[in-house]
Amino acid sequence: MENFLKEAKESSRILSALSGREKNRILREMAGALRANSESLVNQNKKDMEDGEKNNLSSALMDRLFLDESRIDAMALAIEEIAALKEPVGKVLEGWVTEDGLKIEKVSVPIGVIGIIYESRPNVTSDTAALCFKSSNVCILKGGKEAEHSNNAIAKILQDVLEKNALPKALVSLIPDSSRAGVDKLIKMDKYVDLIIPRGGAGLIKHVSENATVSVVKHDKGQCHTYIDKEAKIDNAIAIALNAKVQRPGVCNAMETLLVDRAIAKNVLPKLKSAFDEAHTRLKGCLDTQQIIEVENATDEDFDTEYLANILNIKVVDGVEGAIEHIVRFSSGHSEAIITENITTAENFLNAIDAAAVYVNASTRFTDGGSFGFGAEVGISTNKLHARGPMGIEGLTTYKFKIYGSGQVRA
Repeated sequence: MENFLKEAKESSRILSALSGREKNRILREMAGALRANSESLVNQNKKDMEDGEKNNLSSALMDRLFLDESRIDAMALAIEEIAALKEPVGKVLEGWVTEDGLKIEKVSVPIGVIGIIYESRPNVTSDTAALCFKSSNVCILKGGKEAEHSNNAIAKILQDVLEKNALPKALVSLIPDSSRAGVDKLIKMDKYVDLIIPRGGAGLIKHVSENATVSVVKHDKGQCHTYIDKEAKIDNAIAIALNAKVQRPGVCNAMETLLVDRAIAKNVLPKLKSAFDEAHTRLKGCLDTQQIIEVENATDEDFDTEYLANILNIKVVDGVEGAIEHIVRFSSGHSEAIITENITTAENFLNAIDAAAVYVNASTRFTDGGSFGFGAEVGISTNKLHARGPMGIEGLTTYKFKIYGSGQVRA
């Protein structure tokens, strides 16, 4: 492990010497190579899908795992979009001259070597590799065992492009020991690794956060809420709530709990139930909800559960303050939304909710690097320091100060 990481660290100097134009050309080659190898990628993915069926993976996990020609093309397109982004490294963020005549520039630089630990989705392999390469960072990838064949195939395609361009394949590599012990070694190698980004289940996040000596940016669970206020447009509210839950239930920005203002509950809940029944959503609700529509009982444990499935909690609350109180108690700090036509109520909600993304009259499903215009993201950071929300190439840079003098000495 140490020799592997040492090689990764040394290769970062080679990457830092590449111009933005060279990086973009290589990224476009990577996109083309994915498309050219789509048939073999699909075949490798079939092995993972067969293993997933044998291991009884949930339908949500199977959906995240699945690759076809269309999804591979989307992976390639994401890389091309990343290549088209502005160069994130070497930007002068600020500049000034001190009283001593020193010219100081604050300049964006890569973080260095980044370890990314993730589960299920093979496209994360290509997305994160491309984002790291664009921002001149070396990436060490640890995907979930359920996507082992797919991840190995994707990484091999990207590494072949690197080697074709006389670059070390260590710039994009899968961890050689993907066992729990291997991960535990990785997260403590702060001599070689500059940042760890875990994205996955609560157990993974907790383990990495508690045991890493390398700096960590958490991509925690998405305990997302949508609140329908008494001054909402009901048709809008139903459409937004439906999208937030059922458009893709197995992702972190999908809504898990719907909050409804008591003032409109008797009117809106039957309409919501009808819409969600059509979408085959399993509904759970508080006692007040159960008095209006027929749903299963929702407990505090349910309100604290990230289902990643077509299951939804519903709770009747006393206005925006009741909604804020519930969200403060159960939110994971990911994405929260209010549906209302009252500007004052909306601003109250926006200011009171402590989350990476807070919406007015829109679905939480938009918390995504592509939707935010970042091309793609390494994940959705629930940290408050360094990076928060969709973490694109800007979040993969830090800065240093360049100081230009003319012989100054300090008195």
